[in-house]
Amino acid sequence: MIEQDLLRRFLFEELGVRGEWVKLTNSWQAAKLHQRGSENVQQQLGEALAAVVMLSATVKFKGSMILQAQGDGDIKTLVAQATDQRKIRGLVRGKDKVNPGPLEAMFGQGRLVLTIESESGSPYQGVVPLQGSNLAAVLQTYFEQSEQLKTRLWLFANATQAVGLLLQELPVQENYQADWEHIEILANTVTEQEMFDLDCEQLLYRLFNQEKVRVFDAEPVEFSCACSRSNIEKTLFAMGRTELEDILKERDIIEVNCEFCSERYCFDKVDVETILSQKTIAADSETRH
Repeated sequence: MIEQDLLRRFLFEELGVRGEWVKLTNSWQAAKLHQRGSENVQQQLGEALAAVVMLSATVKFKGSMILQAQGDGDIKTLVAQATDQRKIRGLVRGKDKVNPGPLEAMFGQGRLVLTIESESGSPYQGVVPLQGSNLAAVLQTYFEQSEQLKTRLWLFANATQAVGLLLQELPVQENYQADWEHIEILANTVTEQEMFDLDCEQLLYRLFNQEKVRVFDAEPVEFSCACSRSNIEKTLFAMGRTELEDILKERDIIEVNCEFCSERYCFDKVDVETILSQKTIAADSETRH
C-alpha cells in the first residue's frame, strides 16, 4: 500500500542523528484547492506545508506551529500551519504569475517567522532573513542560528504531492559530528524523483542500508481549518460597536471569507446586535464575579 498523508520519525540507533519524513497527497490537494497562483507559487506553499509538519514534530507541545514568510516582492505572504495533531492548513498571496528563481527573486526583501502557539504557555517566535535558494536553505539557517543544531531539509512539491525529509544531529552522543558528516554525505545523494516515488522505508533503505535505522509508527496528516463562526464573532466583538455600525451603513451584511478554506460567514444587523449584547452580558457577568 502506497504511503500518503503521513509523517514518520526515524532514529539512527548507533549514531547521533534523528530524522523525519513526510508525504502529503490528499491533504495537499485540499489545502491548495482554496489558493491561487502559478505552479511555482503553489510549489512554495507545498514545500512550506511539508516543512511545518516536520518542524512541529521536532518539539513537544500542545498547540500549533506557524511558518510565515513575508516580503515586498511578487509573493507577499506565505503561511503554513500544523497542529500537534498533524492538522494542516496554508495560504499564499501575491501575483498570479511569478517567475521561478531564488527566494529573493520571488519574495523580494523579507523574513521568515516561525511561531509556536502553545496552549500551556506564551508563544515562542524565531525570525530569520528570507535569503537563499529555497525554503529548505532558510530553515537550515534558522536551526543553526537559533537552535545551534545542524539540520538538513529536502523539500519538494508538484501538482499531486508535497514531500519532505529532515535530518538533525543529536549532540548528546559521542562522535556526533563524525556521525553527522557521514549521514549527510549519504543523504545528499537523494533525488527529487526518489522523494516523490518512494515510501519512507524504501527511501531510507536506498540511502542508509548499511545503518541501523529504527522507524516509528506513521502519524496521519490531514487538512483541517480552525475557522468557526464563534471565532469570527469574537473578532467582530473586538472591533467594537462603532466600527461595525459604520460597516453596516455601507452594506447590509458583514461578510467574512476564510482565506484558508474559503468558508463564507455572513452577519446582518440582527446578528451583529446579538453578538454585541451577548458578549457584553458575558463580560459584565464575569466582572461581577
